[in-house]
Amino acid sequence: MSPGAVYIHVPFCLHRCGYCDFTLVANRDQLIPQYLSALKNELSTVHSVTPVNTMFIGGGTPTHLSASELEELFAMIFEKFQLATGAEFSIEANPDGLTDDRLHVLQAAGVNRISLGVQSFDEQVLKVLERRHTPNDASSAIERCADHFRSVSLDLIFGVPSQSMESWSRTLDHALHLPIQHISTYGLTYEQGTAFFRREQNGILRRTPDETERDMFICAIDSIQAAGFEHYEVSNFARPDHQCRHNLTYWRAEEYFAFGPGAARYLNGVRTTNCRSVPKWLQSWTRGESCIQEREQLSSEDRSREAIMLGLRMRTGLNLASFEETYHCSVESLEPESYGRHLEKGLLEISNGFLRLTREGLMIADTVVSDFL
Repeated sequence: MSPGAVYIHVPFCLHRCGYCDFTLVANRDQLIPQYLSALKNELSTVHSVTPVNTMFIGGGTPTHLSASELEELFAMIFEKFQLATGAEFSIEANPDGLTDDRLHVLQAAGVNRISLGVQSFDEQVLKVLERRHTPNDASSAIERCADHFRSVSLDLIFGVPSQSMESWSRTLDHALHLPIQHISTYGLTYEQGTAFFRREQNGILRRTPDETERDMFICAIDSIQAAGFEHYEVSNFARPDHQCRHNLTYWRAEEYFAFGPGAARYLNGVRTTNCRSVPKWLQSWTRGESCIQEREQLSSEDRSREAIMLGLRMRTGLNLASFEETYHCSVESLEPESYGRHLEKGLLEISNGFLRLTREGLMIADTVVSDFL
């Protein structure tokens, strides 16, 4: 069966925030026409119109493109991919620059889910994160998006230098009183190569203590669940019937298409990642030449271990019987020491045939799940 999901990466932003390590270029709008031409060439590798159940356009800031450029982008995508009935069509956006003409183009194209990079409703925290919008800008954008799309999602960041627990609680409370259906919460990371990493190494920025980050995460879980959202993945919460179906494709270890600089795809048991250099990707696909940075043929054991790692991120956990039926081995047989140790320490539990992270395990989810790779 053909994969039922496709991801398109749009690598343009007005500004690169200091914590961001995504594949993008800032203030390089002169490259947009070449990007659209190169993307059309990459999409031409799909030889027939393919129906998909989920489509996700991420970045960068896809809505940094003008209304006419967005129309051109959608036209070339729909030459190769067709949305199935009831499909989820998501796009990422920033609150600033989300003009009415852009919103109308998104709606006309069939976008029914928008994910906004809000990060905070605290003016000082936004300044530290180098975000260009104000809390009022974000609130206004959310209200306008709610008039255009079935599902509105917010990204929020905790563990920001100078961010207090009171500030984080106020941000959560503000978000939960807005017309949203989905929230993603992330602890701030200092990725090597970013401006924040260099500032932290030089003592300009100070990391939030682990205990404070833990308290902020617990505060998010309790507050968002109390407001009627389901905690369905480590970092993600949704109202009923508003889970991100595209991301569930990843967490269920299913296959998907992907296009654009830095985009990673999973097809026929092979993972390939396009080069992260936007200029290099542009040069290659302008000539109609592939630009792959990484390629990995997954063995049976690789696929099973990856399925454990991804499945444990979901709050329902991993169906042990289905896992054994699919991969012809048990989770315990693959990693008996980690399996037993995490169960004994109360970081994992088995409930109704599902292996899942406990609340304590959630606090160090990355450490627990990585032990099965």
